[in-house]
Amino acid sequence: MSESTIVLYGAEWCPDCRRSKAFLRDQRIQYTYVDLEQHPDEAATVLEYNDGKQIIPTIVFPDGSHLAEPSNEQLAEKLGLIREAANSTYDVAIVGGGPTGLTTAIYAAREDLATIVIEKSALGGQAGVTERLDNYPGFPDGIEGADLADRIARQADRYGVELLSAVVVDGISNTSGALTLTLSTGQQITAGAVVIATGSTYRRTNAPGESDLIGAGVHFCATCDGPFYKGVSDVTVLGGGNSGLEEGLFLTKFADHVTVVERGAKAAASKILQTKVADQPNMDLHLNTGLVSFNPDDNGRLRSVTLVNADGKEYEHDTSAAFVFIGLDPNTAWLDGLVELDERGFIVTDRTMETNVQGIFAAGDVRAGSTKQLASAVGEGAAVSLQLRHHLETS
Repeated sequence: MSESTIVLYGAEWCPDCRRSKAFLRDQRIQYTYVDLEQHPDEAATVLEYNDGKQIIPTIVFPDGSHLAEPSNEQLAEKLGLIREAANSTYDVAIVGGGPTGLTTAIYAAREDLATIVIEKSALGGQAGVTERLDNYPGFPDGIEGADLADRIARQADRYGVELLSAVVVDGISNTSGALTLTLSTGQQITAGAVVIATGSTYRRTNAPGESDLIGAGVHFCATCDGPFYKGVSDVTVLGGGNSGLEEGLFLTKFADHVTVVERGAKAAASKILQTKVADQPNMDLHLNTGLVSFNPDDNGRLRSVTLVNADGKEYEHDTSAAFVFIGLDPNTAWLDGLVELDERGFIVTDRTMETNVQGIFAAGDVRAGSTKQLASAVGEGAAVSLQLRHHLETS
């Protein structure tokens, strides 16, 4: 299948269209998007495919077939994603297919442990949807996030790791020491050890335009993506907490000017940080200012953001990039109290990265105390793998 010829017909107001676009983007599938509000003449094409019914999203594939309002599962099946485990029992089951989970899998498989990785979205995690990584060791000229993610996934595959994508782990049960994972496909598998590497998710604004512009002007990591904006006239930071001001100060190394936007009447950051920002000549903090939308240019990159002030007046602010720092949520809600979490919802582990449940480990961004950086996430994947062999041999 030539991925580049997939066409998705939809509209911005349609939540199923946004879901399908996000699924294709997360799977790193190239497609052409036709907005029916911008191109009403294309509505006839949708009617033709759906026997006179106006159903969106309608997704047309290179072989001439189409799906109307498909679920993610239907899309995954059409794209040929592997969603069924080949076996019922494994030495190691890894929940999460980002750099941490894949690294753990590579090391475990090299130890001749039967290993499976289960990823709810696309293999590679957040790294896979990062436009470019300039701070990962070994790539002096930087590397595209999708390229790095694909390399790690191919390496895991070469060692015989079983890789499932677009599959959710609905829960883990621990009965008499047997760890059983229930998958969204209805399948159940057991494992001698489980590693939770589900990472964390940057909170999004959910403003119009955000999803389409992630990696194309909308970012969540100044350390990763700030250097791309060296010499631009302005970048915008959304969020006036410690992270927002710290990252904003960092961005002044690259952009000529940094605009920080905080919807509240005062910034939540420490007084020291607020003083540093006030003393920074090329940085402004706008309080009582909300975000309305992210606006693309003709090339599909961020052109501006629409903001609204305390009086309810909307205005357009030209900017080359918007960095969103409104919080970080660990992907742990699905655990439903199985393991101990800290007050922020991150998984608590001991020095061996084992949780309070014997045989269940956690590594990477989902673990309390992790640094939330790619290099350390990979390092934690290697480190936790060393504990798996010891656990399996002594349990």
